[in-house]
Amino acid sequence: MCTNAGPIDRPDIQSREAAREINCFAADSDGPEIIGAAPTLRRILSNVKTVAATDAAVLILGETGTGKELIARAIHNLSSRRQHALVRADCASIPSGLLESELFGHERGAFTGAVTRNIGRFELADKGTLFLDEVGNIPLELQSKLLRVLQEQELERLGSTRTMRLDFRVITATNRNLDKMVEQGLFRSDLYYRINVFPLELPPLRNRCEDIPLLVWYFARKSARRLNKQIETIRTEDMDSLVHYHWPGNIRELQNLIERSVILSSDAVLHPPPFAGPRLEPSSPPREVRTLAQAERAQILQALAETDWVVGGTYGAAIRLGVKRTTLLDKMRRHGISRPRD
Repeated sequence: MCTNAGPIDRPDIQSREAAREINCFAADSDGPEIIGAAPTLRRILSNVKTVAATDAAVLILGETGTGKELIARAIHNLSSRRQHALVRADCASIPSGLLESELFGHERGAFTGAVTRNIGRFELADKGTLFLDEVGNIPLELQSKLLRVLQEQELERLGSTRTMRLDFRVITATNRNLDKMVEQGLFRSDLYYRINVFPLELPPLRNRCEDIPLLVWYFARKSARRLNKQIETIRTEDMDSLVHYHWPGNIRELQNLIERSVILSSDAVLHPPPFAGPRLEPSSPPREVRTLAQAERAQILQALAETDWVVGGTYGAAIRLGVKRTTLLDKMRRHGISRPRD
């Protein structure tokens, strides 16, 4: 469900005309629109405009379907490199055995099956931008070579001894937790620091619930034009259902659902079909999270109460908590714990 606190700003958006009153942001007037008015999206787009004017490496983080490639295109379209190519490499879909050749290129005869020369993605992105999608899927053994190319902006095709000097900007994206991967030794820390110069974390759609009505009409108009249909309105209960759905697939899931809705609609009313996944009922207010200090103090008080405030000894609170008597006394002093007077 929508996890934003408080009511939705515009719950009355049921018609195409009303949807036009909400702000739309466009990263580039000739490029794809980035739709929304949520404060989190406004901040991201402000940062996009700021970083686009530089050549800094950008790392785009976010769940699957949140629009990471759209943000990468916006950065490129607003940059001084927009007259040159934006080259994309999906590191998750390219087999690991072919990824090195796809990125760096190879000469004819460099390996079995290399019957022609291959120009890699880095060369294709010369003077432009290279977008490495799902960078967390790059094998560990290839990361050292990637780091060298990013640092030196030089590379050699597989099977070649000629070093090429290139001029490219790199934007990376992933839905993985790279911090955790670095801790586990699955991702090089030096490569992580190299690509994480300017991080942008995209919010999931459930945290942008005020944008859902606008996105619904954007995708409905887009699909209706392509399918030669006319969609004018949606029932209030259907829009409310869309707003309060969890959207595990984020914007991509919403787009697919609305396209299916337009296909199934036989009149000017948008009729969303049954959802593929479970809807979540509005949850109770989030449980208060205690700090570590608060949790430790509560645990000490519980142990003391259970032992009738006996600190040491075989049946004392220190034994129950697995600490020395002197350690427990020190913690009691720090937390301001003293035995209540009878």
